[in-house]
Amino acid sequence: MKFETILWDLNGTLLNDLHVAVSIINRMLKQRDLKQLSIEQYLEVFTFPVSDYYEQIGFDLVKEPFEIAAFQYISSYNKEVETCLLHKNTLLTLTRFNELGYRQFILSAMEQKQLEKIATKCGITHFFEGLYGLDNHFARSKVENGRNMLSENGLVPELTLLIGDTLHDYEVAQALGCSCILIAHGHQSRNRLLKTGTIVVKSLDQIEIAIKDL
Repeated sequence: MKFETILWDLNGTLLNDLHVAVSIINRMLKQRDLKQLSIEQYLEVFTFPVSDYYEQIGFDLVKEPFEIAAFQYISSYNKEVETCLLHKNTLLTLTRFNELGYRQFILSAMEQKQLEKIATKCGITHFFEGLYGLDNHFARSKVENGRNMLSENGLVPELTLLIGDTLHDYEVAQALGCSCILIAHGHQSRNRLLKTGTIVVKSLDQIEIAIKDL
């Protein structure tokens, strides 16, 4: 195999939570008399750090500190995310990569306890050697967490593939020295993802074939 390990993002990559994210942010925008977003617009503006995204869509982070808006979002998200389902072919894909002998981990910007709760609810924890989330709700970066993961588990960056749905996932892979495949069914548009120059697929069932092209 070209790789030994796969690092999976959760939100948008394995978990189909796009509709929840757009619904919550639109309620927050409406409360502040700001223009709401279509799904297409959301896919073009969502970014990391999340504070930059909030500013782009009209939040005044001088008058209202980012942490206030972030907690409002998270309090709603943590309730509504439990209604979300896995993307099509998630279980088949994770099963397939286990059968092929890959080590699998989740590297997420979700808060750690919430990550564990959602992974358990979705019935996917047994696929992974470890679940690595953040220790806060602000989703600023996964790089440090990724470095800890590599070190703690003896993972070789050159033999590790990160699969995500955002430009930030690509940036994390670059920082860690890993390869990357992006999937265009999550939180950013296919056109934005293609600008990274890495392989972009439309669905999970295309990943096994895409790996051969890396």
